[in-house]
Amino acid sequence: MLEQMGAAAKAASYTLALLSSREKNRVLEKIADYLEAQAHEILLANEQDLLEARRNGLSEAMLDRLALNPARLSAIANDVRQVCKLADPVGQVIDGGLLDSGLRIERRRVPLGVIGVIYEARPNVTVDVASLCLKTGNAAILRGGKETWRTNAATVKVIQQALEECGLPAGAVQAIESPDRALVNEMLRMDKYIDMLIPRGGAGLHKLCREQSTIPVITGGIGVCHIFVDDSAEIAPALNIIVNAKTQRPSTCNTVETLLVHQDIAQQFLPALSQQMAQSGVTLHADEQALALLKSGPAKVEAVKAEQYDDEFLSLDLNVKIVADLDDAIAHIRQHGTQHSDAILTRTLRNADRFINEVDSSAVYVNASTRFTDGGQFGLGAEVAVSTQKLHARGPMGLEALTTYKWIGYGDDTIRA
Repeated sequence: MLEQMGAAAKAASYTLALLSSREKNRVLEKIADYLEAQAHEILLANEQDLLEARRNGLSEAMLDRLALNPARLSAIANDVRQVCKLADPVGQVIDGGLLDSGLRIERRRVPLGVIGVIYEARPNVTVDVASLCLKTGNAAILRGGKETWRTNAATVKVIQQALEECGLPAGAVQAIESPDRALVNEMLRMDKYIDMLIPRGGAGLHKLCREQSTIPVITGGIGVCHIFVDDSAEIAPALNIIVNAKTQRPSTCNTVETLLVHQDIAQQFLPALSQQMAQSGVTLHADEQALALLKSGPAKVEAVKAEQYDDEFLSLDLNVKIVADLDDAIAHIRQHGTQHSDAILTRTLRNADRFINEVDSSAVYVNASTRFTDGGQFGLGAEVAVSTQKLHARGPMGLEALTTYKWIGYGDDTIRA
């Protein structure tokens, strides 16, 4: 089955690579329209997935990731329309010039070919990946989690209908619907057909892909994100940022998981934090020093477990640790962070600059919420992933991250001397 899917995707990629921006946008507009016109079928499939997920005891955080409703589906369709408005990077000449040999050389952006994406209970990823791949002339093979296979199948059916009505092969976007995990292992070795693999899931999936894949892998999406409140921070604005970073949508990878508080501000800051977290329904997991200052406050608080510094809660839970200074905060982030998104709240320019330069994460913020690490928020359109590695892309991966380049030489009967 996968051999046939791979061959169809590779053949489709050759067709997609030749499309103009206008032709690609026409397909995307039709996909957006069909997502809304056939919303009933997609939402019905999603309800069935949710029912089964609840029966299987899926966590509330994962249920939130899985759930669609009319508003979310409309937003997904509008994200596709936004991709239409973005500049198409394919064909862009990055650089070049005339060489002494007389050869005129240029470096031009081209599609990668076929993108494979493995993801869990995130049905929006199906559309995000498809729209970005089609915009850049890439075919896509998608393997969503078993929890969302009905939703993904219904969504891909709509996308393939739009492709065929525009005279393009349905093989340009395909989904592996079977929940058989053996197919994942088989997919990891499809280097004959798939040019880049993106796993979007937990640490176990990333480890599997890094160790077993014969295809180049882009890892990311695991966000043990930190906010450091230094001794010059103003309490009210800092609390506002922390509430946003923790509660705006706690099941996402750019949600803050650990709050580091400078010891010189802790006695004043932590009681105010407790008050705010109680109002927001957040449970605090505090180190020994912080626990002493928080236990008399209104927020639910308990002693932090060492392993919680390395895990994503993806829920209304927040680690709180008192640190001696900026050096201590940076050392903690280096030890426990996942190079996703980290922030400093400060009114000291020197501390801000040090944090920016010394915290090696794909996104670093000064006096801003970590929730901004997102392709749409960065002006990239819908993202295919957030990469926490350094090759070939880093941070939110938009259109350019789904291209490579080729060197082109123009001669006039030119030979090498």
